[in-house]
Amino acid sequence: MASADNEALEGVEVSETGAGRFQVMARAAAGSILVDEPAAAGGLGSGLTPYDLLSAGLGACTLMTIKLYAERKAWPLRSVRVRVLHRREALDAEDHFAREIVLEGDLAPEQRRRLLEIAERCPVHHTLERGSKIATVLSELPLEGDLDPEPTDHATHMVEACEQQDAA
Repeated sequence: MASADNEALEGVEVSETGAGRFQVMARAAAGSILVDEPAAAGGLGSGLTPYDLLSAGLGACTLMTIKLYAERKAWPLRSVRVRVLHRREALDAEDHFAREIVLEGDLAPEQRRRLLEIAERCPVHHTLERGSKIATVLSELPLEGDLDPEPTDHATHMVEACEQQDAA
């Protein structure tokens, strides 16, 4: 259940938990999650790592976009699973993400090909490919105003990706 603080929260707020060297709590209006580093890296191993969260965002967006497209087409897609691997050779090196997508259902080869194409169009995929601009300020109080787009923006962008795929 979300607390009163969570209901008004815009964006994602990350704060120390006081447990371990790296463990933090990430909170958004919809809930919270522990973020940590593995024990081998000095953490408690109590949560996803920051790169796990980034990979989870890509995997979740990919799965949701594929499902949405298949539903729109009334294709016999029973389930989707996505695994994302992240690698980077050095701090200044380019990041590499690899996605493994498992589609279950009686899909024709052309339908499977189209669903793979729609995976390439998911909004988070585009965000990672384009890169992003990040504004950082030092503040005494939490920032006011909207940090997030409207909650429906991600869903709207998935629909747009599906429509663009139909037009392609």
